[in-house]
Amino acid sequence: MTLGEVCLLTNQVTRLAGFYKWLLHVENDSDDEIHQTILAQETMLTIYNDGEDHGLHSSNITLAFTAENVDQEYERLLEKGVEICEKPVSRPWGARNMSFYDPDGNLVYIRSFPK
Repeated sequence: MTLGEVCLLTNQVTRLAGFYKWLLHVENDSDDEIHQTILAQETMLTIYNDGEDHGLHSSNITLAFTAENVDQEYERLLEKGVEICEKPVSRPWGARNMSFYDPDGNLVYIRSFPK
């Protein structure tokens, strides 16, 4: 069994999808205001408006992405004005990671594993 999909519920699909397309360097050629699939690999990342009111708040979900170089991603996020929670730091288990909030207030980590 594998995890098939992570779905972020939001009332502003195009705004949140745009952020994740920028973050992940992908383009899906979609401006759908109800549902967008951002990643369609083994585990999908989708942004969806189910018609309910989803205020801007953390809803007990944290996303973690692995990148080649977390420090470069940190600089990109700073240039975009993203709210940083924790600057890149090396962890005892070998990962280097940082955290920030997406436009809906979800906590996101980016990590790298230096070689």
